[in-house]
Amino acid sequence: MTPAELQANEELRRHEFPVVGKKIFLAHAAVCPLPRRVADAVAAHLHTATLDDQQAALSPGFVAETRRAAARALQAQPEEIALVGPTSLALSYIAAGLPWKRGQNILVYHDDYPSNVYPWMALADRGVQVRFLNVKELGRIRVFDVQGQVDEDTRLVALSSCHFVSGWRVEVESLGRWLRGRGIWFCVDAIQTLGAFRTTVAGVDFLAADSHKWLLGPCGAGVLYVRKELQAALQPIVHGWHNVRGPNFVAQDDISFRHDARRYEVGSQNLLGLAGLSAALSLLEAVGGEAIASDLARKRAWLAKALQEHGCEVLLPSPPDANTSGIITFATPGHDCAVLHARLAEAGIVTSLRTTRDERRWIRLSPHYYNTEAELARVIELL
Repeated sequence: MTPAELQANEELRRHEFPVVGKKIFLAHAAVCPLPRRVADAVAAHLHTATLDDQQAALSPGFVAETRRAAARALQAQPEEIALVGPTSLALSYIAAGLPWKRGQNILVYHDDYPSNVYPWMALADRGVQVRFLNVKELGRIRVFDVQGQVDEDTRLVALSSCHFVSGWRVEVESLGRWLRGRGIWFCVDAIQTLGAFRTTVAGVDFLAADSHKWLLGPCGAGVLYVRKELQAALQPIVHGWHNVRGPNFVAQDDISFRHDARRYEVGSQNLLGLAGLSAALSLLEAVGGEAIASDLARKRAWLAKALQEHGCEVLLPSPPDANTSGIITFATPGHDCAVLHARLAEAGIVTSLRTTRDERRWIRLSPHYYNTEAELARVIELL
C-alpha cells in the first residue's frame, strides 16, 4: 500500500483511516487520529485481556518483537531501545541520569518544544551551565550555527530533529558526526520526524520519541534510544522490579540493573500502548519511509506556493530538501489566526493554532500521506 494507491482508492482510504469520513485532519504534528489497524490492535488486546492475565494475553515474544521493530525503524540495535512512553519522560531520564560536573555546559534551543528545554534547564541546580542557541530565524538551526556556539566545556547538545512550529528539519546525521568527533554528546527529540522523514540514530547518543504524532500510534507509547557504549554512564533515576535484578521477585542485597536499555524500564509496561505502537511500526514498514517522506515533501511545497499566492505569510516557505518536513505554518495578514482556526474547525478541517515568543499566532498545517490533493485544495479554497 503506497501513498499514491491509498489516495486514489477512497474506499481503502476510509477503511484504513476512518477519520477521513468525518473531517480533513491536518494536525499530525500535534496528536494524530488512530488508523483502523492500530485501533484494532489495541481493541484486540483489550478483548483478549478480559480472558486471561493481561501479560499472558500477549503472544510470546511480543514485547521483544516490538523492541526489534522500533530498532529497525531507527537503525539501532534492540538492546539500545527502551519502551518508556512519553518523550518528556525519556528526555528527563537522560538529563537527570547523566554524570555532570560543575562548569560543564549544555547547548539547547530556548524556542524548542518545552519537553526538550525544561529537563536541561533544571540542571542549573547541579552547577551545569545551560546555554541557549542563537539562530536568525525561528527553528532554522544549521550545522554551523551549533559549531560556532560550543566550546571545550560543552558536554551535550540537545535539539529536536524538526522544529514544531517552523518545520525546519535539522541535519541530524551531519551534526552528530561533527559533535562525536569532539567528544560532545548529542540528544535528539525525534517526535516530529519519526514516521514522517528518515530518522536514524547515526551520530546520535540519545533519542526519544512518542508515537502519537507522525508515527500514528497511541499517546504515551514511545521509545528511548541510548547508545550501547553510554548505558553505563546514563544511570537510571527510577528503581523497580523490572529494571533492577530480582530473581523470583525476591529483593537482593545490592541494586544491580539490567545490562541493556531495559535498565530504563522500571516496572509493568503500558501493554495497550505497546499493542498500538507495534501496529503503528508495522504500518510504517508496510507503506515505506521513503515513500512517505517524498509524499510529505511534495505536499509541503504545494501548500507553500498556494498559501503565498493567496497572500499568506509562510514560515520557511522553501527550505532546502535536507531541511524540509511535513509542517507548514502560516498567518493571514490583517486577520486573527485564532478566528480563522476556529472557522476551519467549523468546516471540518483540523489544524493547529500555535503562538510564538513574540505572542504572534500562527496556523500550522501538518498533513500526512493519506491526505489527498482535494483535501489540501479545499483548505486553500476556504482561506
